Amino acid sequence: MSRDSILVGIDIGSSNIRTIIAQNPRKEIPRVVGVSIVPSFGIRRGVIVDTEEVAKVINESVEKSERMAGITVKKAVVSTGGSEIGFQRSKGVVAVGRADGEVTENDIQRVLNEVQMVPLSLNREIVHIVPQGYRLDDQENIKDPVGMRGVRLEVNALLIEDSASHVKNIAKCLSQSNIEIDDIVLEPLAAAKSVLGKKQKELGVVLVNLRGGTTSIAVFEEGELLHTAIIPVGAGHITNDIAIGLRTTVEVAEKVKLEYGCALPEEISRKEEIDLARIDSQEEGSVSRYHVAEIIEARLEEIFKLVNKELQSIKRAGLLPAGAVLTGGGAKLPYIADVAKKILGLPTQIGFPANLGGMLNEVDDPSFATAVGLILWGLERESILQDGLTGVKVIDNISRNAEYTVDKMRRWLGRFLP
Repeated sequence: MSRDSILVGIDIGSSNIRTIIAQNPRKEIPRVVGVSIVPSFGIRRGVIVDTEEVAKVINESVEKSERMAGITVKKAVVSTGGSEIGFQRSKGVVAVGRADGEVTENDIQRVLNEVQMVPLSLNREIVHIVPQGYRLDDQENIKDPVGMRGVRLEVNALLIEDSASHVKNIAKCLSQSNIEIDDIVLEPLAAAKSVLGKKQKELGVVLVNLRGGTTSIAVFEEGELLHTAIIPVGAGHITNDIAIGLRTTVEVAEKVKLEYGCALPEEISRKEEIDLARIDSQEEGSVSRYHVAEIIEARLEEIFKLVNKELQSIKRAGLLPAGAVLTGGGAKLPYIADVAKKILGLPTQIGFPANLGGMLNEVDDPSFATAVGLILWGLERESILQDGLTGVKVIDNISRNAEYTVDKMRRWLGRFLP
């Protein structure tokens, strides 16, 4: 396998770090050849708080994938997401460069550069620039103005920010494993890429990614990213609630959630008991499975009410025809779609990642949606670079100045390399 034929995605989560290695045969879909999942440490609510711990886990995860694939990882697309993510809207305006008024890729690059010339708070960096509509002279709501003719080109865009220190910490952790960062992607956008279809994005859909420390959403309409947000409550909070309710350890509570958890108490017999000694020999007694379901339902209702509040803020609550798609480890709880449907008032389904070949049984799971999306993101980036479009990155109408960001990442990596 040549280096150019390898795609690597590293999903850095609060509960687990997942690595996927895929081979990219020409004119075929990528084939998964290496997969790993390792419990993470040093991450809280999606933010790195201990670089040494995170670096060790990333290294362990990558090494496991490397042994399975039989190759050495040199570069990867990595995820970001957490309570420090921020958003703001911006507008850019430029004059079309060519004398005949035809809009070129260079004009798109220039107007996107204008968009990011906004004042940022101290220690903030732009990680994504998402155009939400171009305007050429008096013509509005243009998706792709390249090839059209005019004088004045404008764009309205959503800027997604992250803490500069967090991005640098990601770079430091990867550099300790001698891995170059190809790209850094907001995790709900990566997850959306692996589970959402074009028709869903056209009709209107919300992706809800339930991770350990956070729940993130991405709302699409008419094929465009309309809104995204990070909610600082996730599936890990359900585990904590169970631990408090049962007066047991977090480790035992996690096992109870995974083995006996249910999002709807009415689906559980009030007489059904869970023998804690079967889960941990140091535990005694039994607990009501119905009570555990009540705890889970209460926290899920809170999470989906917060999701609905985000939809209300953009006037889309109950108004997305393609409904809600749930991903992430938390989406595997039985009957969770029923709770989401009740709170959001939308048709709801569980999202499974698609568009890959090879070891599908290893990644055919909602918890791998982000990691698979990173592979697909890297695939499209590679295709665009091969076509010579190194200045502007366009993925499902989600664009950003990829060259600008990757160059920044390489400079940051250089600071930490020995």
